[in-house]
Amino acid sequence: MRTIREIARLHFTKQLSLRAIAGACNLSVSTVQGYVKKIKALSLEYEAIAAMPDKALAKLLQPVPKIRSLRPEPDVQGLVEELKRSGTHITRQLLYEEYQQQHPDGYKKTRFYEMINEWEMQDKATMRMTHTPGEKLFIDFSGDKPSWINPESGELMTPELYVAVLGGTSYTFACAVSSQKAEDFAEATVKAFEYFGGCPQLLVIDNLKSGVTHACFYDPEINPTFADLARHYSVAVLPARVRKPKDKAKVENGVLQVQRRILAPLRNRRFFSLEELNVAIAEELEALNNRLMYQYCKTRKELFLELEKHRLVPLPQERFTVAYWKKAKVGVDYHVSVDKSFYSVPYRLIGKQVDIKYTGHIVSVYHEGEAVAQHIRTLKLAQYVTEPAHMPHEHRFHKEWSPERIRSWGAKIGPNTAQLMECIMQSKLHPEHGFRSCLGIIRLAKTYSPERLERAALKALELNLTTYRSIKSMMTKGLDNVTLFEKQASLAIISHDNIRGGNYYATER
Repeated sequence: MRTIREIARLHFTKQLSLRAIAGACNLSVSTVQGYVKKIKALSLEYEAIAAMPDKALAKLLQPVPKIRSLRPEPDVQGLVEELKRSGTHITRQLLYEEYQQQHPDGYKKTRFYEMINEWEMQDKATMRMTHTPGEKLFIDFSGDKPSWINPESGELMTPELYVAVLGGTSYTFACAVSSQKAEDFAEATVKAFEYFGGCPQLLVIDNLKSGVTHACFYDPEINPTFADLARHYSVAVLPARVRKPKDKAKVENGVLQVQRRILAPLRNRRFFSLEELNVAIAEELEALNNRLMYQYCKTRKELFLELEKHRLVPLPQERFTVAYWKKAKVGVDYHVSVDKSFYSVPYRLIGKQVDIKYTGHIVSVYHEGEAVAQHIRTLKLAQYVTEPAHMPHEHRFHKEWSPERIRSWGAKIGPNTAQLMECIMQSKLHPEHGFRSCLGIIRLAKTYSPERLERAALKALELNLTTYRSIKSMMTKGLDNVTLFEKQASLAIISHDNIRGGNYYATER
């Protein structure tokens, strides 16, 4: 459904051609045309499609299954490799006769030869790419990396070198980032947009995990963080084909130039922070972009200002905020965990899989593409952020999972365990917030005997410990068998001439 929404966005909001949309989504033109026709036939606007849940959209746009040919397909790639073998006398006629022996009901000779010809032409095709200014930005990481020294530990750090090259003029941006993680990749791309002063129409990226979650020739899945960036800046993402470096030859050459003109001049310099390293990279980057290209008799910067800058889409007023994504299963307390804090969702989603998007300020939860909860993020650990509307009242689930049921489960183990669970629930703002800890303690009874769990519960009550981790740690280390406090017998008062006592010091002298 994400691909269909992207097709609708590019068609209705960007007014791209079917061929351009097909290239951005890595689909055939006929497939894109089919989806556009269905969307128009249903009189759907992009806003309606974007707000529609995945199930409803799939029901409206259910594709008709293709009827596959019943004829056995020959291994065309293997046949072409057979023909390329040196020192042999293999012919197409021989390969066709062998194919007919194995599959008498297979393709005829004419179609068999056509399939081989098509594969060979595809294999030999080489095209000189001419990129329209302002259309594409090619992005990749350099294999060679810069370095800086951690002044505290003396450790040599090797960050990643991010490179972005505009297709129309080869105007280049480069910076060092801590890693190739999605957040660093997205942040570097934002810096590239700000360096260029605008956005292109397409981003051509490699199949790294921070950009493409699942690399597939037919339907690549864009990383959610990077997809958010594309929507924010209204650009399309075009992943290069796997093991096809010619798809991003522009940035391959850009990486080579960055290695020669930036990394090489900095090879003997020492840096003691990532910021200091990036300042030096920025200086060398300006020298690279102001270097004369003899085939054009102009610099990259001059070409950029003359041909490409005015064709870039202006940046939006708000800067993109990098968001993190994760999947989670809603627990029995109808909360999901984000960095050891808990946020509520509607209780009807208990046991369901949800997608969580969170930034430094906001936590949003989605179920089947539909937003079901949004909270202001707390930076305190083990905190519960609960929306009252998400809490159950007189519903069946609330009757099945209630404080009374938790207490009864604890009472089956022993009175100390029941009292401990009561203390855990009372220590929370809402009793449901303590369900997770209580259920964890109940599960400990499957690993340890009820007698040991009772002793551990008693010690936890004495020490005012109301967390599952404390009880588990006590059981794991066998501390439930250790007497922590012993009443010391009162010492008899000893009388001796050398012992002055408190009265001696209380007397004024």
